[in-house]
Amino acid sequence: MSVFLSERFSSLTPYVPGEQPQDKKYIKLNTNESPFPPAPNAIDAVSRAVERLALYPDPEQKALTEKTAALCGVGFENVLMTNGSDEALDFAFTAFCDTNSPALFADITYGFYKVYAEWKHVPFTEIPLNDDFTLSVDDYIGKKGAVFIANPNAPTGLLLPVSEIERLLRADASRLVVVDEAYIDFGGETVIPLIKEYCNLLVIRTFSKSRSMAGARLGFAVGCKALIDDLKQIKYSSNPFNVNALTAAAGIASLENDSYNAENCRTICENREYTIRELRKTGFFVTDSKTNFVFAKKPNVSGKYIYETLKQNGILVRRFDTPRIDDYVRITVGTKEQMKTLISEIKKITEAQNA
Repeated sequence: MSVFLSERFSSLTPYVPGEQPQDKKYIKLNTNESPFPPAPNAIDAVSRAVERLALYPDPEQKALTEKTAALCGVGFENVLMTNGSDEALDFAFTAFCDTNSPALFADITYGFYKVYAEWKHVPFTEIPLNDDFTLSVDDYIGKKGAVFIANPNAPTGLLLPVSEIERLLRADASRLVVVDEAYIDFGGETVIPLIKEYCNLLVIRTFSKSRSMAGARLGFAVGCKALIDDLKQIKYSSNPFNVNALTAAAGIASLENDSYNAENCRTICENREYTIRELRKTGFFVTDSKTNFVFAKKPNVSGKYIYETLKQNGILVRRFDTPRIDDYVRITVGTKEQMKTLISEIKKITEAQNA
């Protein structure tokens, strides 16, 4: 840390991304990436877009926005494309949160919410999930501030019904509710249709998970025109060319071949259910995940031990050194072959513990 760093950021605790080790080849099940490549036509589109790299990309991303809006069943004016869903969250915290409008989010959820709040000096309250990791909407009703909900939640994988989010929206029309749907394509029901009725709803999505584009960094926000205009004010004041030409080309092509992405999602869901069944057979507790990962723990076996033993054997999973969940591991759902290898190693761990 240099002497030039602003005192405002001296105590900031950064977000810690999942490991990306280069020391050897791992079965990588730690960062919720897709095990499948992007749609073939997306790869071709990127190759063609290279020829235009001397030019700035379209700041409005008109073609990409139109196709995304059509996918969501909303108007062009209801969508803003961003550099990953994280940038959409960044814009939302910047636009809608301050000392007069604090942030509210769960104690166990996506770690970037707390980072953004601290970075932007926004007062925030972490509201504990129930003992079973479910989120109670009643805990948010009557409290002041913008609500941020990951649905399905990460790292627990649990899904909140649309009816519960709508109940939260109705409870206070003057309070913003931001729903982060990064994993919605793996078994959840989106709340995007509700933006036509509720102007206090902002939905954030990503191409990283279900469209195999984590490396491209593409996301978007959906809301009423007024909310999207607010986000555009932040975008054009900070990063007008936020989506690069190669990413935009890949995004457009991916949306044109969305059946490919849907088939991959179905396969991942099948592999997820296989993994959950097999883990439960070996005595693991596993949440009812509706994401592309599973969240599991083995009674009387530390999560740290499972994580470290799997890593030694060439399998990376994610563990959080956080109260309430430090004995859990979060396992990305990969190919069927990868999950069979994982289960085989898990069985060896449990057998060794029982010996």
